[in-house]
Amino acid sequence: MTPQVLRYAAFTDHGEGGNPAGVVLDADGLTPTQMLDIARTIGYSETAFVSSGGSAGALGLRFFSPLAEVAFCGHATVATAVALADRHGPGDLRLETMAGVVDVRTKSSDDAIVATLASPPTSTRPATADEVRRTLDALRWSADDLDPTLPAHVAFAGNQHLVLAAWTRERLADLDYDFALLGALMAELGWTTVDLVHRVSHSVFHARNPFPPGGVVEDPATGAAAAAFGGYLRDLALVDVPARVTVLQGQDMGAPSRLLVDLDGDDRRVRVTGSATQLFTAMQPTPELGRRPV
Repeated sequence: MTPQVLRYAAFTDHGEGGNPAGVVLDADGLTPTQMLDIARTIGYSETAFVSSGGSAGALGLRFFSPLAEVAFCGHATVATAVALADRHGPGDLRLETMAGVVDVRTKSSDDAIVATLASPPTSTRPATADEVRRTLDALRWSADDLDPTLPAHVAFAGNQHLVLAAWTRERLADLDYDFALLGALMAELGWTTVDLVHRVSHSVFHARNPFPPGGVVEDPATGAAAAAFGGYLRDLALVDVPARVTVLQGQDMGAPSRLLVDLDGDDRRVRVTGSATQLFTAMQPTPELGRRPV
């Protein structure tokens, strides 16, 4: 029997935009090959699969892009949590992913369900000069395009993301990169996305996330990258903790998204909050949304 696939847009901005994800709430019995086939058919950057196979009372949660399994996905986690809350009521969830156990709290707010996930423990390291040079070549950027106050790092929150900061909003908006070249580099180095950011203020950032490993030109909202970026800001003392950082993503794709990132000094995890809206009509992958046919 074909499982029911729900569709949710996660990290919406006042009910609009967001990043679509598929959600299968009963994936018991599905093989990885079947999950990959479903994700490929749905065509979103990720589809989440919930099972009863987690340990210590947790639900199992796996993520597949149209090309491969992904260890952790923030927007599909939020979509899954809201889908469960829509059916069983808000509350606390424990979800066991390939990246570890992720705790999620859902609550009702202004006629919507809001989810807050606690990421896997974060870490960060400086990017090497060669990593930066090769990435700039693939992006068709120069070193002068970078903001020197936000150094290039490889940040982790379940997946690895290269963080590069654009000096101007115009540079960030004008994204036209070499898909094949960047995808090959990211596959070689094990990066899930490149997290391109621009600082608007001390606590507000714009972001764009190329995602060639998933067969997607760009994600309109990337919870795992936002969590990794939050850990980066905290570890480099670029914000005073405790802090709430707002990440605005997807504006340049016509899919505005809002991610709220909460940091404190006593927990290596980062909390990322967003809302999700069920899609009753499938949002198809299109070039206008920055998605590459796979």
